[in-house]
Amino acid sequence: MSSLRIVLNFQAGLGVLANMFLLVFYTLIILCHRPKPTDMISGQLTFIHIVLLLTGGDIWLWDISESLNIENDFKCKTNFYISRVMRGLSICITCLLSVFQAVTISPSSSFLAKFKYKLQNHMIYAFLFIWSFNLLFSSNQIFYAGAFTNKSETKQMKVTKFCSLFSMKYIIRVLILTMATSRDVFLVGVMLTTSAYMVIILLRHQRQHKHLHSLSHLSASPEKRATQTILLLVVSFVVMYWINFIISSISVLLWMYNPVILSVQKIVMNVYPTITPLVQISSDNRIINMLKHMQSMCHQIFKKR
Repeated sequence: MSSLRIVLNFQAGLGVLANMFLLVFYTLIILCHRPKPTDMISGQLTFIHIVLLLTGGDIWLWDISESLNIENDFKCKTNFYISRVMRGLSICITCLLSVFQAVTISPSSSFLAKFKYKLQNHMIYAFLFIWSFNLLFSSNQIFYAGAFTNKSETKQMKVTKFCSLFSMKYIIRVLILTMATSRDVFLVGVMLTTSAYMVIILLRHQRQHKHLHSLSHLSASPEKRATQTILLLVVSFVVMYWINFIISSISVLLWMYNPVILSVQKIVMNVYPTITPLVQISSDNRIINMLKHMQSMCHQIFKKR
């Protein structure tokens, strides 16, 4: 096993475990406690990242489907389709999280303040639209992905050990890439705009209240901490997404994939779903307090022994 493959396996394993822990936490909070408005969005993002790590790296699901004797062509189409849908959902839900936080911290006198409660009440409809849109948007993967065959390599581009993208007309290739780029540029633009707005709100808040509150109080503000977490996630997403997008776009347009470049692209693609739960866990006081409580309980149990 190559060193890149070892890194990919470790990265995916760490990401899946962290996201599963976070998914269990959000599920318990939503079902048994009073959740924050962003918990449902973060829970969806966590679930999406688990599936993305399992399909994007082509690591464990392939071995599971091997034991079920599923045909390679069906496995490839399913894996490519789910992976593309999850990537689209990841950028859409991250954008929704950024927009929701910007509306949440906006002053009561601002234009966005009147959407605060409307956004909470229509959250389910937003989820349904985002899921439906991405399920339809990525449907082309069903037709242009499949098992690698012995045909001429000019008619297919091998992207994993067993799977490939089949040749398509150049105009169709450019059209698909243009549509994907337009969606992503729009969503990244919205994320950057809301991020800039949140930074302005935080700076204005700090400037207005620096004579009334101590800096320690400001740094401990839950709204400020949540906003800083989302800003960090947005910046991480934008950087990693565009690195991945440049690599994949060049490869598709030139119809050429190098195994090393493919492995590097998968590692870059998995950075965001891996670091997201780690950032959320380290910045959520509810999780930190729960872990401290569990640690004290374990300490007491071992102390009695």
